[in-house]
Amino acid sequence: MNLNNPPPPFFSLLKIDCGFFWLCLPTGSCSLLSTTCEDASKPPATWQGHYVYVDTSFAKQGEKAMLLSSDLQAEEWNCLRLVYQITTPPGSVSDPSQLNLYVRFEDESFDRLLWSTKEPSDSWLIASLDLQNSPKKFKILIEGVLGQGNTASIALFEIKMTAGYCIECDFEENHLCGFVNRWNPNVNWFVGGGTVKNTHSILPEDHTFRSEQGHYMYVDSVYVKHFQEVAQLISPVTTAPMSGCLSFYYQLQQGNDNVFSLYTRDMAGLYEEIWKVDGPGNAAWNLAEVEFSAPYPMEVIFKVAFNGPKGGYVALDDISFSPVHCQNQTGLPFSAVESSCDFEEGLCNFHQDKEGPGWTRVRVKPNMYRAGDHTTGTGHYLLANTKFTAQPGYIGRLYGPSLPGNMQYCVRFHYAIFGFLKMSDTLAVYIFEENHVVQEKIWSVLESPRGVWMQAEISFKKPMPTKVVFMSLCKSFWDCGLVALDDITIQLGNCRAPERLPPAPGECTFDQDECAFTQEKRNRSSWHRGRGETPTSYTGPKGDHTTGVGYYMYIEASHMVYGQKAHLLSWPLRGVPGKHCLTFFYHMYGAGTGLLSVFLKTEEESKESLLWRRQGEQSISWLRALVEYSCRRQHQIIFEAIRGVSIRSDIAIDDVKFQAGPCTEMEDTTQQSSGYSEDLNEIEY
Repeated sequence: MNLNNPPPPFFSLLKIDCGFFWLCLPTGSCSLLSTTCEDASKPPATWQGHYVYVDTSFAKQGEKAMLLSSDLQAEEWNCLRLVYQITTPPGSVSDPSQLNLYVRFEDESFDRLLWSTKEPSDSWLIASLDLQNSPKKFKILIEGVLGQGNTASIALFEIKMTAGYCIECDFEENHLCGFVNRWNPNVNWFVGGGTVKNTHSILPEDHTFRSEQGHYMYVDSVYVKHFQEVAQLISPVTTAPMSGCLSFYYQLQQGNDNVFSLYTRDMAGLYEEIWKVDGPGNAAWNLAEVEFSAPYPMEVIFKVAFNGPKGGYVALDDISFSPVHCQNQTGLPFSAVESSCDFEEGLCNFHQDKEGPGWTRVRVKPNMYRAGDHTTGTGHYLLANTKFTAQPGYIGRLYGPSLPGNMQYCVRFHYAIFGFLKMSDTLAVYIFEENHVVQEKIWSVLESPRGVWMQAEISFKKPMPTKVVFMSLCKSFWDCGLVALDDITIQLGNCRAPERLPPAPGECTFDQDECAFTQEKRNRSSWHRGRGETPTSYTGPKGDHTTGVGYYMYIEASHMVYGQKAHLLSWPLRGVPGKHCLTFFYHMYGAGTGLLSVFLKTEEESKESLLWRRQGEQSISWLRALVEYSCRRQHQIIFEAIRGVSIRSDIAIDDVKFQAGPCTEMEDTTQQSSGYSEDLNEIEY
C-alpha cells in the first residue's frame, strides 16, 4: 500500500466530526492504529492524517480492528460510501485480509452484516451501500481482519453517509458515485463538461446546472474500429430491496447509427434489458423513465453499441430514483406478499377450479399417518384427498395469483406425501399462460421420503402473464394417497442466485454449521448436528424442518443416561431495551421423552432464568415455539435437553431466530407431561 500518496483532494478527510470513535476491544483484538484501550476514549493525534489503517507492524494475522460510530438515524433512504484499500503481499494468499461493515440497531442483540470484501487493490476502491429508511437509531461498525503475510494492511480514507439512493448520480463529484466504466480499447465512458475539452464531437452543456461548469458522462464513436463496439457504464450494486421508477436524462447525436440501452445484471451474471431508445428523440436532453425493481442485489448497466466511427455520441446525466412507480407504468406491480400463502387465514390469493374434490384446507392432530402443518405444527395446510376419489386423473387445480410477464420468479413451497405406492408425478406444478391458455409442466415429484415436509423450489421466466398451478395426480384407483401442501412463497429472482451476504446473524437453520451457538464440552452426550432420521426408532424427527433434507440439532438418548443434560449456548448477546422474541422449532417424539428448556444467563447472576419449557412427548411433527423476554445486559440463551426414562427420548431443535420486538403470535402454552417429575431438572451429570 502506498501510504505516502493519498487520494485526490475531493475526498474529505476522516476526522473526529465524522462521528466515529474507538471501540475498546477484548483480549485478542487490536485497535485501529497502535492505541490501547486505556486511551481509546479519544482518538490519537495520528488520526488527523489522511486515513486510518491497520497493518502487520502492530497486529497479527487474524486479529481484528474496529471502528464504531456514534448514534445515527436514517428516516429517509441513505447511501453510505466507504473509500478503502486492502493490500496483500506478492504471490497468492490463501487467507487474505477482510473488511466488514455491520449495522447495529439499538433494539437488536445482533449486528447485521451489510457488506464484506476481501478484494485486494493497488488503489483506493469505493463501496456504495444502501441504508433503508428506518425510525430506529443505529450505529455503523467497521471491522478489519488482518490476513496472511508480513505486509498485509487495511486502510480507510472516507466514510460518508448522504441522503438518497446509491444508484443516483449527477456526476458532479469526482468519485462518480461509484459508477465505473468497463474498459474497452476503443470506446469508453468519460466525464464531460467543465473546462476539459477532450473529444472531437461538440458536446452539450450538462443537464444539472445548464452550464459549461457542470459534468455528465458521455461516450464517443470517434475511435470505433469494429462493428458493434460496446461501451458500458456500471452502477454500484444495490444492497437493499428497492422498487420504483428509475429516471435519467440522455442526449444522442441525431441521425447516427448507435443503440443506447439499459440492462440489469444480478450476481449470477444474468442480464435483462429493461429499456432501449425507441426513437431519435430531441436534440436537447431527453427524460427517460424506467420501471425498476431490485428485490435482490443487482447492477444497472448503461450500454451503447456503435456500428462505426460515425456513430456520434451519447451523453448521460442526472440519474435518480423514486419509490413511486413511473407515470407510464401499466398494470399492478408484482407483490411477493400477495403472491404467497401459509393458509392460516384461508387461501389468500389462490383459488381452485370447480371440477373434482380439489384441495381442502385442513387442520389435523399429527399422528403416524398425517403430519401437522409446516408453518407451526398445529396450524392449517392444504390436503388433496386423492385417496377417496372414485376416478383416476387430475382431481383439481390450485391456481396462484396472476404474475406479470418477462420477469424471473422463484417459487418455493413445502409438500408431504402419504400412502402412494409409486410417488412419481403424484404432485406436479404447471405454468398456465393466461393469454394463450397453454399449460407447461415445470416440476413434479420423483421420489421423496413419505410423511416428511419437503421443500421444493422452482425458477422460471415467461414472456406472457402467467399463473402457477399445483396439481395432484392419482394414476389409478388402486394407487392413491394423500398430498399435503403448505407455505407457498413466490419471489422475484432465481432461486439458485448466489447469496451476496450470509443470513442474518440472529437466524440459524444449522444447514451450514452451528452458527452462533457453542457447547461447553463435546462428547457423545452433547447436542449433535444431524440430518434424516435419528438412529433410534420411534423417536426423533424423520428430517429437518427447513427443507426436509437439511440439518438440525438433537440429543441422541441412546448415548446418555436417564436425567443427563446437554447444553447448547448462544454466543454472548448484547443487552438492549424492549422486548425480544425468540422463535424456534422443536421435536419431542418418543414414549420416554424428557425435558427441553430455554434459559437466559447473565454474568451478574449465578443462576439462569427459565424462559420456556416442555416436558414429555409433544408431537410426531415439528412444533413452533415463541419465547418473549427482555434483558438490558449482555446475556446468553441456553437450550437444555434432558434425557428421559428410555432410549426413545431424542429431542431436536431447528430454525432458531431472534427478532426485535414482542412475539406477534403466542403459541398454546399447555404443558404436556410424560408422567415423571420436573425434578429431573435438578439431576446433575
